Amino acid sequence: MKFFIDSANLSELKLAAELGIIDGVTTNPSLIAKEGVPVEEQVRKICDIIDGDVSAEVVSTTSKEMIGEGRRLAKIHKNVVVKVPMIAEGIKAVGALAKEGIRTNVTLCFSAAQALVAAKAGAYIISPFVGRVDDIGWPGIELIDNIMKIYGNYNYKTQVLAASVRGPLHVIEIAKSGVHIVTLTYKVLEQLFHHPLTDKGLEQFLIDHRKAFELTNV
Repeated sequence: MKFFIDSANLSELKLAAELGIIDGVTTNPSLIAKEGVPVEEQVRKICDIIDGDVSAEVVSTTSKEMIGEGRRLAKIHKNVVVKVPMIAEGIKAVGALAKEGIRTNVTLCFSAAQALVAAKAGAYIISPFVGRVDDIGWPGIELIDNIMKIYGNYNYKTQVLAASVRGPLHVIEIAKSGVHIVTLTYKVLEQLFHHPLTDKGLEQFLIDHRKAFELTNV
């Protein structure tokens, strides 16, 4: 399973890159807006930090505008994947961009039916939002399982990217489903490293080491 970092903050991305386990980046208009830098400039900087797929989202709502915007985004860097909303106009744009060899990430997916449509259109990635589905009382993990089963039935090449992940338990359940990619905020990424027994065990190891060797050197 690939790990993407869901951020447009360069400091966070540099810290994540240092871990050596990050395979790509997802951004959205809200994340880019927080940084206060034009999209093209910020995406180019992100591509310099992370060597992997970098999703950059369109802000248009008609297929014609999305296609034009998608072309411009794709020219920023070879690793850019054009992020398109899961609406009818977006699906039209996905099909047109796919014919030009431009990869797309269909975002704001909340049902297996939407994921099926995106795969039919030729999406490179589909992004179901696990946490937001949980928030309205439906099991987000079940959504992932259904999409993976449908894609497996018909050998669709579209990669499933689990988004809106709220914590380590989500990550484990997602990984069990066989999903291709999970995208994580830096906060959730940090949480994956921690367990109270690890902290306790390391503390005891260091105490025992100091007792054994510091005393002998006195």
